[in-house]
Amino acid sequence: MNSQITHMTLNGCTNVAVRNFKLVAPKNSPNTDGFDVQLSTGVTFTGSTVQTGDDCVAIGPGTRNFLISKLPCGPGHGVSIGSLAKELNEDGVENVTLSSSVFTGTQNGVRIKSWARPSTGFVKNVFFQDLIMKNVQNPIIIDQKYCPDHQGCLTEHSGVKISQVTYKNIQGTSATKQAMKLVCSKSNPCTDITLQDIKLTYKKGTPATSYCFNALGTSLGVIQPISCLNQ
Repeated sequence: MNSQITHMTLNGCTNVAVRNFKLVAPKNSPNTDGFDVQLSTGVTFTGSTVQTGDDCVAIGPGTRNFLISKLPCGPGHGVSIGSLAKELNEDGVENVTLSSSVFTGTQNGVRIKSWARPSTGFVKNVFFQDLIMKNVQNPIIIDQKYCPDHQGCLTEHSGVKISQVTYKNIQGTSATKQAMKLVCSKSNPCTDITLQDIKLTYKKGTPATSYCFNALGTSLGVIQPISCLNQ
């Protein structure tokens, strides 16, 4: 409770199960991530509640075979892969699954973020499925022009290659009109993105919208808002 910065971090770990934790800090507390993972393989985070002022879960470089399930998240910034491309030589992120979770009043739902810098990093084989969004500002977001303070932002393209990301059965409400935003690198477009059975609504009588930039993939089933993916 009320950590001065990240509450719990796994760095360089293998085959760790974290179950039934409660990580709590005020919603306006900066950099108080709940659970951070990097350079780790075979981690499971399940049945835990995170209510903080920053990411509920932050997934850093070198994370592989990470399973998150039954996560009540909020307040906070949602579940984030990244930020990536902090360094030129950076390990990738792969085989990540988030399922059966609820986001309430968070800044983001599921987010992938990278700085607009050269990088050897990548993100692949990610599954976001069976999620409920309740008044979330950015339910689905990829941001490869990440620059949180909007000062000194680089104009280069992100070197992080994002591929094989699936969003399946994600439903609920967006606190902003743009419920889905996929902004990918100009030099490394996102590929093999799959949207399946998405239903995100805005205010009654005003439909939500989506925005894509250099995002390629496939839409299956009912997609609301209308998919912006390039086939």
